[in-house]
Amino acid sequence: MNIAFFLLPKKDVVYLSPGCTMRQALERMEYHRYTAVPLIDEEGKYAGTITEGDLLWKMKNTPGLTFAGTEKILLRDVPQRMSNRPVHIDAEIEDLLSLAIEQNFVPVLDDNGIFIGIIRRREIIEYYAKLLLNQKN
Repeated sequence: MNIAFFLLPKKDVVYLSPGCTMRQALERMEYHRYTAVPLIDEEGKYAGTITEGDLLWKMKNTPGLTFAGTEKILLRDVPQRMSNRPVHIDAEIEDLLSLAIEQNFVPVLDDNGIFIGIIRRREIIEYYAKLLLNQKN
């Protein structure tokens, strides 16, 4: 089954630019209660995923960094520990299962490499749960 059916479009996705500050990321993640958000660059391309852990490790490894100081650190300067691999829109849902084991969401790109949305782990699990239930019946 094509993944377009499961796509949460970019307009409905909370994302940040690599030019945003750590503080902006912390506040947006807290507000939405997310542990990870995609980074989309100025050209609309997927630039990685920033996680709470990335922000925490940056604070820990930056001597003297206070919460107020997070206003001066850009996300492009925060090392990303995880590499959420994106897929192209023509991928099949079966291609996403192995990614969903490690990632909260799978970024989706169009044919030009432009970020167009995500597929959440929840939708992938629900799809496979329905398949299992249908096989039992």
